[in-house]
Amino acid sequence: MKTTGGINAKIRNGTVLVMTAAELKQHIRNGDTITPDDVDVVTTGTFGVMSGTYAVLSIPVAKKKAFFKAERVWLNGVPAVPGPCPNENLGLVDLIVYGTAHANASYGGGHLLRDLVQGNPVDVVVKAEQKTFNASVTLEDLEFARLITTRSAFKNYSALVNPRSRPLNSTIFSVTPMQGRFTEASVSGCGEINPLENDPAMRVIGPGTHILVNGGEGYVMGTGTRSSAGRPNLSFFADLKGMDPDMMGGFITSAGPECLVSCAVPIPVLDNESLSALSVLHEQVPLPVADVADRTPLAVTTYGEVWNGTDPVIRFDPSLCTSCESCAAAARCPTGAITTGPINYHYCVHCGTCTFTCPAHAYHGRLGSLPINPSQKVPVVLRQSSLTHAKRLCERLKHQIMKGEFFLTGPFGE
Repeated sequence: MKTTGGINAKIRNGTVLVMTAAELKQHIRNGDTITPDDVDVVTTGTFGVMSGTYAVLSIPVAKKKAFFKAERVWLNGVPAVPGPCPNENLGLVDLIVYGTAHANASYGGGHLLRDLVQGNPVDVVVKAEQKTFNASVTLEDLEFARLITTRSAFKNYSALVNPRSRPLNSTIFSVTPMQGRFTEASVSGCGEINPLENDPAMRVIGPGTHILVNGGEGYVMGTGTRSSAGRPNLSFFADLKGMDPDMMGGFITSAGPECLVSCAVPIPVLDNESLSALSVLHEQVPLPVADVADRTPLAVTTYGEVWNGTDPVIRFDPSLCTSCESCAAAARCPTGAITTGPINYHYCVHCGTCTFTCPAHAYHGRLGSLPINPSQKVPVVLRQSSLTHAKRLCERLKHQIMKGEFFLTGPFGE
């Protein structure tokens, strides 16, 4: 059996063989025979809304002795929790800001974290001792800025539908009110390239595993909250410095702002058992369909319905655009990727909302549909995960490994 140490030696001498998960799956679909001699590492990844995200920041606010201890803090209007370290009289504030905290209906913690990584100035307001202190900071001003997830990179999602007669106006799983009577579905997950789909027994993913988080270096802490053997997820951390703003951000739902997070995880190919797990395809990954109100399972399909034969990228056709005075696609775009007309792909996550909200159908992309019984399919109208971004992150990790810039660590740092 190959070892992580042996693979790291090949990374050092430039002989390591690396494939992205998408490349390996294509070989499998082509009927090619792949053995452990053909590949040393497969890079897997996922990108999407991950609510269990927060950051711990240490922010300079005022001169020493300006205040004893911060009582309330806002960053660009997003409320944060001061502490746990009080930093008495130092003019600093240690704080926690949640990815799902809201400044308003269109700006939240996910937007704030992207602004920091992007180098944008952030307005800080501190209330202490009946005084207000204001500061403007950038990420470079912060000595400590770490992102942590409590539950992310889920192996198992459920597609969600509304079987009731009335629309559901507020839910994190929709951008517009979710229409009833099984008329639309919301999906998440990157299927066959998801890290835990490719290491379901968690042989090589565990505490200490070296990964990319939002494009920057990070490490797995272990499983996250509500993780189980059948439905595992991960908790991980990384420094905000070094992240890619295009691999993270905010996402506006009908219930308010959510947080976008991505990760890429290298899977060492140690033996045939590793390859067997890595051979999973979209059409083999179960996708339960559940009632959005109470998560009651209603049917089971596969990720083949979500990603096979659909369009992972949303396109804009300027010849169809009627330049509406008020652009419906821009008004509903959950990431702000559309103002009028063309799509800003630095922000677009290919969720598909614009394809249904533009009256002129100037935005197009096939999102597929989910069978819930032999005679009925529910069209997918929202994707809260981007296969395109996940594949891009897998490519980035592949190149870093091949260039000798990234080495593997196993569970517990082995």
